[in-house]
Amino acid sequence: MQSTELYKKALDGGFLSVEEGEFLFAQAPLTELMYIADQMRAQRVAHGKVTWIIDRNLNTTNVCIANCKFCNFYRIPGHAEAYITDLETYRRKIEETFRYGGDQLLLQGGHHPELGLAYYTNLFRELKKMFPDLKLHTLGPPEVAHICKLEQKSPKEVLTALKEAGMDSMPGPGAEILVDRVRRLISKGKCGSQEWLDIMHEAHKLGLTTSATMMFGHVETIQERMEHLVKIREVQAKKPVGAKGFIAFIPWTFQDVDTLLARIRGVHNLTTAEEYVRMIALSRIMLPNVNNIQASWLTVGKETAQLCLHAGANDFGSIMIEENVVSAAGAPHRFTAKGIQAAIREAGFEPQLRNQQYEFRRMPEAIEEQVINY
Repeated sequence: MQSTELYKKALDGGFLSVEEGEFLFAQAPLTELMYIADQMRAQRVAHGKVTWIIDRNLNTTNVCIANCKFCNFYRIPGHAEAYITDLETYRRKIEETFRYGGDQLLLQGGHHPELGLAYYTNLFRELKKMFPDLKLHTLGPPEVAHICKLEQKSPKEVLTALKEAGMDSMPGPGAEILVDRVRRLISKGKCGSQEWLDIMHEAHKLGLTTSATMMFGHVETIQERMEHLVKIREVQAKKPVGAKGFIAFIPWTFQDVDTLLARIRGVHNLTTAEEYVRMIALSRIMLPNVNNIQASWLTVGKETAQLCLHAGANDFGSIMIEENVVSAAGAPHRFTAKGIQAAIREAGFEPQLRNQQYEFRRMPEAIEEQVINY
């Protein structure tokens, strides 16, 4: 196996195998991987700009029965700190999001044993009634799978109802590593890997745009990371003609502060900046049919994320007016609208505000800078 042959295959749009991805991870110089991935970025994203978005990650509830070993956010049913977000809180936080220039709510929560399909459809309709211009980037495959089990309905039935109620697009949480050996160790209470993939495929058939994620740097092997990428690519290859499918891929590192994985199993995130950049480059190389690769500044920081823009990434994600889940496990980084644009320019690129469909937005004429105090 020769790196030069694999580079040519990638640049020609070919699908590299798990074994070929493993080989490049272990053997290819980082500078070469970055160069090839950067060339592929230029092929897939012709405008050459680095996109970003203003939105807010708001949680419907922190009650969850999945018991993921990397999550510090959830509370068991009946816990003194358990909550379900009320409409007045939604109203206040959405109004604030609009003042900060955002037009989207990334709405997620836990596997609440009492919140079924009617709760979410009613919530979506209420939010759209209050804010007709609001975009709802909502739930994820594990939450959809949980609702399916509560209601004894198929993913198609649940997703159709959610879409009719106001779901505009679906994020990709709960993927972790799409290999069941890993999922049994870190997130046994969530849907299995094939169920996650099947729900995403069903969403694509219904015309819902989605994103895909990977959380790495815990108990997985390099082979399992490559298997994850191949599975994402395979689902994308099955999307209907004209559907966007997975519009973006976002890999981030396991945040280990005070998690059960760290405290009980002694699993810590030892991912270096170099390894993260390597994974960004390989994500671009292994996913030639996914247009947008996002660097996770939230988990790796500004400088590493900037380097990723020269290694295949073309998106800097959101300023994250609010984010509770990953931050609860130790992610310390924050950006304002001015700060994220400055970081992109420092890396040598032109920043471009976007929406969830990766369509360009003009910067709002009046925009407040959020005060980072959480």
